Amino acid sequence: MEQSTAMRASRARRSRGYAWEDALVKRLRGAPDWYGVRLGSPSAALPDVLAVNNAEKLLMIIEAKSGTGTTLQVPCEQVERCMKWTNTLGAYETRSVVFAFKFLSKKRVGTSTYTGRKLREFYKEWNCADEPISCVCTYEGITYAISDGERVEKTLPDFDMPFSSRWACRALANASTPKRPLSVAMRAGNRRADPNFEITTVAPPAT
Repeated sequence: MEQSTAMRASRARRSRGYAWEDALVKRLRGAPDWYGVRLGSPSAALPDVLAVNNAEKLLMIIEAKSGTGTTLQVPCEQVERCMKWTNTLGAYETRSVVFAFKFLSKKRVGTSTYTGRKLREFYKEWNCADEPISCVCTYEGITYAISDGERVEKTLPDFDMPFSSRWACRALANASTPKRPLSVAMRAGNRRADPNFEITTVAPPAT
């Protein structure tokens, strides 16, 4: 019985992951001059999503995470493989590694027990000049790293995607984090042009 429950949970996680990757690809293909493709496979050393803008010579390597918990993690080995792909595809002038975190509208509070909450998406940019390390994003959009089982301070800047999303959020604690002077989305230029789009700012949890 326990094995059957574990198998169902595993299938549910894979299904959520595939759905999130497919959603990102559809959004990217709907953005001007962009094309996205899902690459991710548990058995392949590939990132989840690859996106290119050939007109502007832009490349995005995306690691997508979704779930019902209060944190989502990108393991060190997945960070490293994303960095390797930016080096492999060096013909693109601007290359970005982006972690796309999606916190579903139900929160797991026990075995097969859930409670409702707001759906949130966070898009964080990884600096490829840094050493790879496991990265975690919380439901409030706060990021940190894990090294040898210990929490380490690691603030990843919010990243402007080249599409709009009603669920995209920024962490209040990260709101003043400086961005690259010329981000991918600013060069692609479509989300900033949407007068009806507003990013939700999320306050950190009360202490």
